[in-house]
Amino acid sequence: MRTLVVVNTRSGGGDASLYDYLRSLSPASEEVVVRYFSGQQTLEELIGDARSFDVVVAVGGDGTVSAVCYALRDTGIPILPYPAGTGNLLSLNLGVHLEPRVLAETTLSGCRVRFDLGEIERPSTADAPSTRVGFAVMAGAGYDASIVEAAAPWKSSIGAGAYLVGALANPTPTISSFQIELDGESIETDGIAVLLVNFGRMQFDLEFARGADPCDGLLDIAVLRSKNIAGLVPAVAAGIFDRAGDRHAIPGIDVYSANTVSVIAEPLMRMQYDGEVVDAFTPFTARALPRATTLLLPPDSPYAKNC
Repeated sequence: MRTLVVVNTRSGGGDASLYDYLRSLSPASEEVVVRYFSGQQTLEELIGDARSFDVVVAVGGDGTVSAVCYALRDTGIPILPYPAGTGNLLSLNLGVHLEPRVLAETTLSGCRVRFDLGEIERPSTADAPSTRVGFAVMAGAGYDASIVEAAAPWKSSIGAGAYLVGALANPTPTISSFQIELDGESIETDGIAVLLVNFGRMQFDLEFARGADPCDGLLDIAVLRSKNIAGLVPAVAAGIFDRAGDRHAIPGIDVYSANTVSVIAEPLMRMQYDGEVVDAFTPFTARALPRATTLLLPPDSPYAKNC
């Protein structure tokens, strides 16, 4: 078994448990190759020979893992999400363990399950050509992007609590008028954010898109219609205490499902993909890529039944 371990130096490179993981993995793996991604070369260049390996391990946060998944989409190469970021929402949703020896066991003999990915296309502008990026958990435009941006300076010191700090830093977010097209059906509405959800569980185990299925070939689109933080309190309470409720009846949130979605916002809203804020704004078009990535899961994962 040949294993390629890709480490994001901004997140996973500082994880001391990574060395315990490699020590646990090496005796049972024929070859373990470790490569560090620091931005000096593209991820595609770094893993261009991934087909010659049996397993790829993505060490970092959700942005790192989703970038590896997207780069290797539709190849069938199994990928282990190694949680070494702040939120690690993909690992939370999948039930991937943090203990190095368990991660090594999952690498060697984990369940292989195919999941959807999301893909966003931004149209060309006078300054830049059109671009496409992928996401594994969720992407969005508006208030969520401002939270992620405000949380960035606090991640290294207080971890996931940085997102609460980010939320409190902007108590009166911008309200936009949205024109949304869902598989050809047009919707006009107002709100502070549009979330594109593949996996439903967020920070602090909130679930704004209840029952989101990352294997159904669809994205769940959640429009946050609340005008301020206070207006989100009922939605947060429902997400915590009412797990079995109607997914389309969360106060202040409208939820839709579609394979392809286009979003126009006035005023423009900034975007984020899997916790990475980018210098990009609406409009955009997104779509689900059905079962485009193969992930390695422990046997007690809630998705292991799909092995």
